Amino acid sequence: MTTIAALLGRVLITPVLPRPRLRRLVQLYTGLTLYGLSGALLVHAGLGAMPWDVLHQGLSRQTGLSIGTWSVLVGAMLMLLWIPLRQKPGLGTLSNVVVVGVTVDLFLWLLPEASTLVVRVLLLALGVVVCAAATGCYIGAQLGPGPRDGLMVGLAARGWSVRLARTVIEVAVVVTGVLLGGTVGVGTLVFALAIGPLAQVFLPLMRMPDRTVADAPRP
Repeated sequence: MTTIAALLGRVLITPVLPRPRLRRLVQLYTGLTLYGLSGALLVHAGLGAMPWDVLHQGLSRQTGLSIGTWSVLVGAMLMLLWIPLRQKPGLGTLSNVVVVGVTVDLFLWLLPEASTLVVRVLLLALGVVVCAAATGCYIGAQLGPGPRDGLMVGLAARGWSVRLARTVIEVAVVVTGVLLGGTVGVGTLVFALAIGPLAQVFLPLMRMPDRTVADAPRP
């Protein structure tokens, strides 16, 4: 029985959660929690949310559902688009859908309102940096891309350039969000310009090894 359990664990668990497992899980959920915090910081700054949160905020204002609830719903709907694009979700993908939405609502509730412009600018700057660190954490854990990233990757696999796919998606998201009443502003622009270079700094620092000696096939 022990041998059978070990074989099942190796077949079913290892591909989903390669070693070092605990470190990957801690890094994944730390990153997703920080991502929710970054979204809340940018919303509280009131200077323009990150592109997807412009959409979530607009939907929230139209329906009365929270920003985090719409983050979960939009993420789940995007995963349906993965089916024709033949993208495969991982543990990180499913966790992204739920954890980011829950934590952004939690931090929106916990954070005090920004009272001055100086505080709002500080929240904006902190939100962008935290988002870059969060991106490095959850992507570096290599447990599956987020639903929004997977959509971009799927389009790229169909012949689109990554740059074109990301641009088209995020422009469409921001325009739709603005029409629904989402907040776009200088913060949205700062985020768009700064997140790439900052994430590039954090990604090599957070990247987990593709495969460890312990995961190598036995002769």
